Amino acid sequence: MSDSQIETHGYTIGKLARATGVGVETIRYYEGLGLLRQPVKPLHGYRRYSNEAIARLHFIRRAKQLGFSLQQTKELLLLGDGHCDDVRSLAESKLATVEEQISDLAAIKAVLDELIAACRENRDTEHCSLIDALFKKQA
Repeated sequence: MSDSQIETHGYTIGKLARATGVGVETIRYYEGLGLLRQPVKPLHGYRRYSNEAIARLHFIRRAKQLGFSLQQTKELLLLGDGHCDDVRSLAESKLATVEEQISDLAAIKAVLDELIAACRENRDTEHCSLIDALFKKQA
């Protein structure tokens, strides 16, 4: 199908959803947020989405997988090509957030490792050391 045929025929919202693995309600939500342009509805028939909508939905899904919020994704889409410094700045900010989250998760892992080890050592059937530790107040 040529680009002009797609423009004429295009994808209904259901076909767009199936083609991208994104739910119909999600597509409508993205339209409401301005992440995706809603096509004009003809007098008779259904709105038709082009291949650009598929590309944008793939972009949004990939950005979400990388941890970008929908607002950050909207900023990336608005910036587009030619704004590499601004895009890099957003990516660097996201990376700093991810590194902080990794550090927090490492700290949580260390505490859980300690609690699990204490639980394995203490075989008291009346009191669970892990539950006791969770009830203790933090200093």
